[in-house]
Amino acid sequence: MAAIGGVSLGGSGLVAVALAAAVAACLGAGIVRDGDVEQPRQAVVDAAWRTAVGTVGVLLVLSGCAVLAGGAVTAMVAGCGLGAVLVRWALRSRQRAARPSGGTVVPLTSAGAPVGSMTVQDLGREWLRTSAALAQLRSPVARQALVARRQEALDELERRDPIGFARWLDAGATVDSDPARYVDSDPTAGYDAA
Repeated sequence: MAAIGGVSLGGSGLVAVALAAAVAACLGAGIVRDGDVEQPRQAVVDAAWRTAVGTVGVLLVLSGCAVLAGGAVTAMVAGCGLGAVLVRWALRSRQRAARPSGGTVVPLTSAGAPVGSMTVQDLGREWLRTSAALAQLRSPVARQALVARRQEALDELERRDPIGFARWLDAGATVDSDPARYVDSDPTAGYDAA
């Protein structure tokens, strides 16, 4: 089928298939690059060539099917193929959700205590700890959770002492600077002071 599809497409059709394969390869490589894999460079190369070959194969088979069997049969074959891919994807997602993740686990300070119950020094340590952990994580979901935790810590520091927090920002706040050095530990310094 693929051979018949390739012959029937002609030169300009094969150029379009090659362009589609290049775009699919870039997309596949980008998805894998953003994932949490052990050997990122090898995984990106593997994903790129497999996606390109798969795209060429599917397009040539569909073209050959259209030449030999017509549009209605081709649409049915494409629908069945898409359905099979979606079922496989759903089953794999379900299996991944059932098993524990193999990604990096980042323990939270104070057993994941709410930031409102942490001391200013603990909040400063939490900022530094999550800065280091963020540099090591590749999983978008884990990074997002870590960023949310960092935001909570910064919001709490600003709530407790907005003037000290502003001093930290003015001093050139960086991921490796401790905001607790600038924020007052006195709980009456914040907005909640009565």
